[in-house]
Amino acid sequence: MNGFPANEMVANCTAYDASGRKIRDITLDEISDFLAEPRGFVWVGLVEPDEPLLEHLQKEFGLHDLAVEDARNAHQRPKIESYGDSLFIVAQTAQITDDTIAFGETHLFLGKRYLLSVRHGASRSYAPARHNCEQMPGHLALGTSFALYSILDFIVDNYLPIVQDFRQELQELEQDVFGEASNRDVTRRLYNMQRELLTLKLAATPLQDVLGQLVRLHPEMISDEVRPYFRDVQDHVTRVSDAINSMREMLGAAMNVNLSLITVRQNEVVKRLAGWAALLAAPTLLASWYGMNFHDMPELARPYAYPTIIGITVVVCVTLFVVLKRAKWL
Repeated sequence: MNGFPANEMVANCTAYDASGRKIRDITLDEISDFLAEPRGFVWVGLVEPDEPLLEHLQKEFGLHDLAVEDARNAHQRPKIESYGDSLFIVAQTAQITDDTIAFGETHLFLGKRYLLSVRHGASRSYAPARHNCEQMPGHLALGTSFALYSILDFIVDNYLPIVQDFRQELQELEQDVFGEASNRDVTRRLYNMQRELLTLKLAATPLQDVLGQLVRLHPEMISDEVRPYFRDVQDHVTRVSDAINSMREMLGAAMNVNLSLITVRQNEVVKRLAGWAALLAAPTLLASWYGMNFHDMPELARPYAYPTIIGITVVVCVTLFVVLKRAKWL
């Protein structure tokens, strides 16, 4: 395939006819020859392409320099931009890897007769989305806009299990806030979850505007028959965004409650320490009198002086213990 490692950077390069049926997998050099024919379109998928590969496809499809530069550098915000007779779309992807959320990017170049996807970072293969489209040639006959819908729908669908995992983890954290778990550990988990939710929000929320434009604008690129499908994806991403916002509010409330409980527990510790200090103060005071080096102590001549003092000390300590126990200071 023109010297480029197909198994590494080129995930697929497939030609479809006007009826939406797959013709065959083609090489990168055959793209321009196929586009010279009057009908059909090409669907190309790249994974972390290098600069020579992007330059080659830029020549094949006539891509704009600014869009190619964004696709080369990655780290772009979700957006949609129009360059003449083509659209450039950036979407952020997310997936759970080793109990953590990994984020990536997908850059999409949409023309009337081609769709080019460029994946960066953590992202699942779009082979299932492409396979589903090939099972519905009648829908794929609507053109590249339906292929674009299938990718965006696949990206948003991958948000849903992450939101479900967040919701379950939040329920567990709410129980731990009022449980016996370490407050420091709970606070750290709350902070990490809030940070990941914010990142997911920054990935999902801008897609609402992107999909809104695909629903209303760009009639030369988006088929009217496909707009309801984009509207459905927009509804899904709106639900995801609303769920993220509600969970962030609940996380903020859980964080405040957790910090309040930490303060209450610290006050309880201080109260107990103060109670024990008061309990020990009475015998300390009485015993300190006998630590003074005076020759004439009043009690030295009385045989029952020390037992009497010990008894008084015990009575005072027991009385203080009962009073502090009833006041819940011990």
